[in-house]
Amino acid sequence: MKELMINIPVVAKQENELTEQEKALVEEAKAATYRSYSPYSKFSVGAAALLSDGTIVSGSNQENSAYPSGLCAERTTIFYANSKYPEKSVLMLCVAARDTEGKFTTRPIAPCGACRQVLVETETRYNQPMKIMLYGTEHTYFIHSARELLPVSFDSSFF
Repeated sequence: MKELMINIPVVAKQENELTEQEKALVEEAKAATYRSYSPYSKFSVGAAALLSDGTIVSGSNQENSAYPSGLCAERTTIFYANSKYPEKSVLMLCVAARDTEGKFTTRPIAPCGACRQVLVETETRYNQPMKIMLYGTEHTYFIHSARELLPVSFDSSFF
């Protein structure tokens, strides 16, 4: 038997350490939380994607009483980017959330498993890593690529 250790490097930055571009992406993701439709969970999530030409697109979680018919902010954003700008890769994705009291979360939240798989597929589609920013009021996490969020992922290499 062989035991494997999979380590994921994460950089944690304070707000004053963010670049102007990173700050702009955080603000877009935060603004998107206010467009969330989350009457059931009361947990508003927004995401913003920086595309290869500098365009920023955003999306929010959209819930539905017929669970699981809703969609997470990350997938809403990525699917919009891929359908509206199919020739542009996603360089960076930022995720922000407000809790059930309407306050931005102190700790960064991470994408669910389904979103992680979609993010990995998007990296594969464009053959380019997508930097992931996870916003929290105390610090923002930076992960080099979506694949690091899902290190043992399923992809087209299995076909």
